[in-house]
Amino acid sequence: MLALSPAWPGDGALRPSSLQTLSRLLAIPLLALCALAPASAQTVHAWITTGDRTQLLAPAAEAKFKPGADAATIIEVDPRQRFQQMVGFGAAITDASAWLIQNKLNEQQRAALMNELFGRHPGIGFSFTRLTIGASDFSRQHYSFDDMPPGQSDPELKHFSIAPNRADVLPVTKAALAINPQLRVMASPWSAPGWMKTTDSLIQGTLKPEAFAPFAHYLSRYISAYAQEGVPIYALTLQNEPHFEPKDYPGMRVDPAKRAAFIGGHLGPLLAKEHPQTRILDWDHNWDEPGSPADVLKDPLAYKYVSGVAWHCYGGDVRVQAALHDRWPDKETYFTECSGGKWAPNWSDNLQHFTRTLVIGATRGWAKGVLVWNLALDEHDGPHLGGCKDCRGVVTIDSRDGRITRNEEYYALAHASRFVRPGAQRIASTSGYDQLDTVAFRNADDGSLALLVTNSAQAPRRFAVRVGQRSFDYTLPAASVATFTWK
Repeated sequence: MLALSPAWPGDGALRPSSLQTLSRLLAIPLLALCALAPASAQTVHAWITTGDRTQLLAPAAEAKFKPGADAATIIEVDPRQRFQQMVGFGAAITDASAWLIQNKLNEQQRAALMNELFGRHPGIGFSFTRLTIGASDFSRQHYSFDDMPPGQSDPELKHFSIAPNRADVLPVTKAALAINPQLRVMASPWSAPGWMKTTDSLIQGTLKPEAFAPFAHYLSRYISAYAQEGVPIYALTLQNEPHFEPKDYPGMRVDPAKRAAFIGGHLGPLLAKEHPQTRILDWDHNWDEPGSPADVLKDPLAYKYVSGVAWHCYGGDVRVQAALHDRWPDKETYFTECSGGKWAPNWSDNLQHFTRTLVIGATRGWAKGVLVWNLALDEHDGPHLGGCKDCRGVVTIDSRDGRITRNEEYYALAHASRFVRPGAQRIASTSGYDQLDTVAFRNADDGSLALLVTNSAQAPRRFAVRVGQRSFDYTLPAASVATFTWK
């Protein structure tokens, strides 16, 4: 009965508990009895963003539940079928993002933006973020937390320090946590310190075998240092994009055999002892090489310590997430990076892509959390040092006056993050018919339901949403995204 109550569309005339009693007394199946209950006028709230930007996460016409469903297209929502529990949605607090927020916004502008991004009502409630362990291409200088002169090493990590993060990354992350204490923070290195690598540099190369133990302790020290600052690290990947060695910003190749040996023999046992609350996620790279995380999971020692797999969007198909999950259903799934940019200039197409592929596709593919890349960039798509020259942030901060532009990714994420709270479970919904894609969730705190629907057609689409024996009708504008909520 508890599975039915969140979807109960009644107005209180007959509560689910009353129906349960009647079902036992009259020996009538509960679902059949629900169909006999009086029709209600329960309200469904709607918010819409259109590809032409005439509506931007705007409250839209409400709908009412009624008995039956008579539309040609019917979206079935079944709250009794429940899947993964959600961590949330958000974006990475890169060095660039944090620096802009700290240095290019005044105190009032900064507070307003942070409350909008991480707060609720009227904020959009980001509850998942990612930090870089050292520099990425979106840093103003390249660094690790234990840099040494060429030819020198520090295997005991005597020079370890998170000082490079104290001016901006730490204050911004702590501010986000103060606004949303449910925020989960994951972290990924772009490179081990250069002295641990075959190149003796942050650029290119791979981890030396003798550096396995120092690198594991380096990552553990990072978790400890952040915990001392009041920032718990929820999850860790051992390397961002381990099959890619960029030529102009930090990176490191770590093949599956080396990742398995490092996790199984060093990082896994160390974190189990020192930071058992921090998950280890493998891969943190694209959908087009699912065999790489599969090879790590095949290793019995690494398997013991790997909590899940993290994915990026820059190659392959989102459907591989579900395929890998089907093979290892006890391992979690996360989507941890995707960026838009000037290579795809059509706002409407981008809105559809990010909503359909990431917010809907990744969560239907078992992702507990969905992250895009930079939380904020400036009007010149930076600051950055190497790497992507035309990436786009979730928001753009004009470095001249602090003006905020909310980009396509903002609205795609907000259609989920504002309405799907941490701890919600994905529930069943039909999808992919008549150019309508969907995903649905049940919030754990109050049993409310949230349904996201994209209409990728260049014409309006009418449909019914059916829950049990009742439904509501709606017509979505062309090239639009909607979120519907009800209790």
